[in-house]
Amino acid sequence: MIIDIHTHINNYHEDRVISLEACLDGLVESMKNNKVDYSLVLTSYKVNQNRPSTKQVVEAIKGYNNLGVVAGISYLNYTHRDLNEISHYLDQKLIKGLKLYPGYEPFYPNDSRLKVVYDMAIEYDVPVMFHSGDTYAPTGKIKYSHPIHLDDLAVDYPDLKIVICHVGNPWIRDCMEVVYKNKNVHADISGLVLGNFSEKFERFMKKEIEEMITYAGDPNYLLYGTDWPISNMDSYLKFMNQLDLPDEKKELILWKNAANLFKIDVEKLK
Repeated sequence: MIIDIHTHINNYHEDRVISLEACLDGLVESMKNNKVDYSLVLTSYKVNQNRPSTKQVVEAIKGYNNLGVVAGISYLNYTHRDLNEISHYLDQKLIKGLKLYPGYEPFYPNDSRLKVVYDMAIEYDVPVMFHSGDTYAPTGKIKYSHPIHLDDLAVDYPDLKIVICHVGNPWIRDCMEVVYKNKNVHADISGLVLGNFSEKFERFMKKEIEEMITYAGDPNYLLYGTDWPISNMDSYLKFMNQLDLPDEKKELILWKNAANLFKIDVEKLK
């Protein structure tokens, strides 16, 4: 089984308009071609013609039992109405988690403005995912997206389930320590490349991920994600196959950890 916890149906080719439906069809087709059983679709911190809102994505995936939604929240622009809408979706079990974008927006994760978001995540027992590491856009400010800042949050909110996206790349060793130290912290391996892994970079990243597992122990904290369509699913699965891990540990990464953390009923996927 394969669960991809990090996909988007944003249109990243912003020079031409591609509909939400076309992006969704592309995701479903890519999942089918790569035998991916379930994907989480992450919405953005901003909404425009290329970035659908959480409401639009929730509506678009109705009828798909192999898709779930993680609601993006803008640190700069969220309103009480936004939080009310998200709490409604959490009540109705229409979203599986929340996503924040430090680096793309200028804030540190332990900013007091976000306490209401973390309290809501704890109340509904859902994870909060954080962009971490390099930013896709050169306008990002990476001092805010360093994974070390999530240690403060993990200590101050021990009941908050935290996911460090992209294993904090290029600060994978810092991510490794935050994950090792804090039992409420997970990390996903998404978005390590644009498009496909080259052989050279695949070897480099293979070593990095294997060292992380050696240091932090059995990978019950590590989650499979691709960042599709920024990264290609087939190349990611080839990368996973290259990892020098026994099958039972690969299974933890590929789906078991995600099913447990995001409460995904895998029996419905069989």
